[in-house]
Amino acid sequence: MFGLFCFVLAVLALPFKSKSRLEAENAVLRHQLIVLQRKVHGRVRLTNNDRWFLIQLYRWFPSILQVVTIVQPETLVRWRRSGFRCYWRWKSRLGGGRPQIETDLRALIRRMGTENPFWGAPRIHGELLKLGFEVAQSSVAKYMVIREAVTRNRQVKLTALLHHLTVDVLRASFFGLKKSAAPGVDEMTWTEYTGRLEENLSGLHSRVQTGAYRALPSRRTYIPKADGRQRPLGIAALEDKIVQAAVVAILTPIYEAEFLGFSYGFRPKRNQYQALDALAFGIGRRRINWVLDCDVQSFFDKVNQSWLIRFVEHRIGDRRIIRLIAKWLTAGVLEGGHLIVTEEGTPQGAVISPLLANIYLHYVYDLWTHRWRQRCATGDVIVVRYADDTIVGFEHQHEAEQFLADLKARLARFGLALHPDKTRLIEFGRSAIANRRTRGLGTPESFDFLGFTHYCATRRSGSGFVLGRKPVAKRMRAKLREIKEQLMAIRHEGTERQGRWLCQVLRGWMAYYAVPMSGSAISAFRHHMIERWHGALMRRSQRRRLTWTRMKQIADRHLPFPRILHPWPEKRFLVTIQGGSPVR
Repeated sequence: MFGLFCFVLAVLALPFKSKSRLEAENAVLRHQLIVLQRKVHGRVRLTNNDRWFLIQLYRWFPSILQVVTIVQPETLVRWRRSGFRCYWRWKSRLGGGRPQIETDLRALIRRMGTENPFWGAPRIHGELLKLGFEVAQSSVAKYMVIREAVTRNRQVKLTALLHHLTVDVLRASFFGLKKSAAPGVDEMTWTEYTGRLEENLSGLHSRVQTGAYRALPSRRTYIPKADGRQRPLGIAALEDKIVQAAVVAILTPIYEAEFLGFSYGFRPKRNQYQALDALAFGIGRRRINWVLDCDVQSFFDKVNQSWLIRFVEHRIGDRRIIRLIAKWLTAGVLEGGHLIVTEEGTPQGAVISPLLANIYLHYVYDLWTHRWRQRCATGDVIVVRYADDTIVGFEHQHEAEQFLADLKARLARFGLALHPDKTRLIEFGRSAIANRRTRGLGTPESFDFLGFTHYCATRRSGSGFVLGRKPVAKRMRAKLREIKEQLMAIRHEGTERQGRWLCQVLRGWMAYYAVPMSGSAISAFRHHMIERWHGALMRRSQRRRLTWTRMKQIADRHLPFPRILHPWPEKRFLVTIQGGSPVR
């Protein structure tokens, strides 16, 4: 009788419960069941009617669990999933289904997603919580405008995108630029543009929407490369940077749904360490015996512009966006007062160049490699690509050789070629040391990727394979040469200022290179830095009074000691994928 009385009270109270109250009760009940779940052992089977009755009993009279023996906390926990489905079906009978997001809140989510294209669903969800709106993050992602259109049908072209390029988007793009960046041919700096910011942005928005916008040529400049050569860069005008950044913000969520998992370069929420961790995990956990180190020769200068436009048109049907991209590609380069018309390539250094490069390589390399791995490979194959640098691991040598030949033919079709000196096929992996020792050969060769030299090593006990990583020696020597030149320039200043500057340099170096297995290289770098500092201080005077013991004391007072700052790549990689498939 008592249970029947509780049931009647619950049914009579249903019409007087609001949707927000139901959501609150549901959240509280979920929290209580999660706490009770820790004490559960075994499994209790109940029917849906029993589950519905028990949840009503527990919600209205929580203390009854302590006196009624037929209802135990572990009983409630075991039917939490199916019980909640039955609970919501009954609760939503009068409301027409699960509580939906109001129309005004949907419009607010769409507007926030449009005006702030750099914000994802977690950021918008956090802003809504600050404003007092209780809404799930999955619902926020569902009603974001561009993402909703992208995920609805990935085979349909998106034909209306330029209206998302608003003044607010241009403003966010402007403030996302680097303030101290070098100016382009317009000689307009970031600070000067802020003098009449709103007027400038309104005029720029009007020109973009009406088609009167014209892209200016890029200013050619050169920066030194690690091998001593010069790398050409194209510095765009300030307004070109603003529009390019806005277009990148619009196109990024579209192509993030298209790009494959083994592509890591110039993508949001992806960095060099994720690529390095994926590579280390693949070599350590897969049957990899051969590694192909590929590098596309002069990629940014050899991109076929007609093919690039065709690749963009696979997903983008808005002709206005296509014309903007074509304007930037054909704007040309201004070098030494002469305008050079560019018929191929993308300006390396432009804001939109990384996205265009990823689009080009996605259709030329990524999709083809993924299909080749599925159709032609019989053993394990791993792929990691960062921009135009890619590492491919194979189990069998003949498959690696066949892939290299097919890749050369594939790239030649689109006007690209592999660098003859930087592209190598080497024996590398878990069994490489034993196999080469059996054949009377030396230790396996090493390869460089993202600033690290990867080599085969064994554990301290002498058994087991370990992937060793250390900074590339060429880059270390170049950095030490740069430090020496700067120390010689400031050698007459106090040791306190020199020590603070060297501390910043060493901390920055360790922040990137202090990975497991690189402790000796970090210690050597610090030692060589101290040697150059000692040499600069000795050159201040002909009187040699600074002994090495005194120099070590000064260095220990200012410079941090070497230590490993990054976890093992396998551990971080498993945390990054969060239960997803580790096959990349």
